[in-house]
Amino acid sequence: MRIYADHAATTPLRPEAQAAMLPYLGDAPRNASSLHAEGRRARAVLEEGRASVARLLGAAPRDVVFTSGGTEADNLAVVGAARARKAPGARVVTAATEHPAVLRACEGLEAEGFAVTVLPVDSDGCIGPGAFAAALQPGTVLASIMLANNELGTVQPIAELARIARARGVTFHTDAVAAAAALALDVEALGIDLLSLSAHKFYGPHGVGVLYVRPGTLLAPLAVGGGQENGLRSGTQDVAGAAGLATAFELAVAERPFESARLAALRDRFEATVLARVAHCRVNARGAPRLPNVSSIAFRGASATTLLVALDLAGGAVSAGSACASGAGEPSHVLAALDVPPWVRHGTLRFSFGKTTGVQDVERLARMVEDVVGAVRVAGDDLGTFHPGSGAGRSEVHS
Repeated sequence: MRIYADHAATTPLRPEAQAAMLPYLGDAPRNASSLHAEGRRARAVLEEGRASVARLLGAAPRDVVFTSGGTEADNLAVVGAARARKAPGARVVTAATEHPAVLRACEGLEAEGFAVTVLPVDSDGCIGPGAFAAALQPGTVLASIMLANNELGTVQPIAELARIARARGVTFHTDAVAAAAALALDVEALGIDLLSLSAHKFYGPHGVGVLYVRPGTLLAPLAVGGGQENGLRSGTQDVAGAAGLATAFELAVAERPFESARLAALRDRFEATVLARVAHCRVNARGAPRLPNVSSIAFRGASATTLLVALDLAGGAVSAGSACASGAGEPSHVLAALDVPPWVRHGTLRFSFGKTTGVQDVERLARMVEDVVGAVRVAGDDLGTFHPGSGAGRSEVHS
């Protein structure tokens, strides 16, 4: 039986969310903008979902905008907030490890005349509040820093960063897509102005997401037309998707305390086993606050792409922290941004666990990793000689 350890990429649709969607996936009319009885029923379902999401975020229903997913939510937040406050010398601040949906949006803003500051991160992927404050130069209109990194699992001090931004009149957005199933998301406690979510990261459907917009936040719409979603996102709403998202989010929040603790224990068990059995490897971002279900491990002397393929053939579904760019084997932009040795950038795999993961799965996956690394690793001078039980596998965890 295969082991799915790529929950950070996507989670399976949970049965309760599917059941919530089914009534609106058949041939019944469901345009929530129509005024007849069928339209009013669709509108009621949409607004029930909106109210549920708002309550879980500590927000009001009018502050919740449904989107087609995390990418659109990020694009609307970054581009919409920047354009709404555009002025000569306007500046946007983000970080080198953000999701491409944010980084590519910032590149587009730069082409429009905005100045863009991309903050570096340390070896754990962290951003210091002092460096963030220094980057908020006069003219800064928007800062976008993700709550938790989807590759490393690193959790940023968002509440502190948001306080700094607010004191300087800077609109603050956080991409919380990777964090929604694991961390508490209270928009008042976080102090943010904009927050992005995507349903498929917490066992909801693909193709639907949310952007929270604090009242009074200036936001220029990207999609114009019929004026749906309070004029911020025109287009016929996905009623079934909203129902599935709301149901999945409710259950994820209810299960979060137990599930986060369970997953953290599984992650720690997996990492300890791999470090004990495999020489010359390290856990990335181990010294930083991390998501409970994400483990990023670098293997010296092995290509992440080769390891990924070998693990897939062995029955393990994981992700390569080193993405192959046009066949060139370039590291992902997240790993490239870290102050780490080259072998870490090129030999990292991401393991991410979820509701389907049990103790037997992480133990079997650790054995798979041991076998696969031993089979594909090329011995060299940089590896030295490893003897089982020597502890060499643990020696570079913090290197």
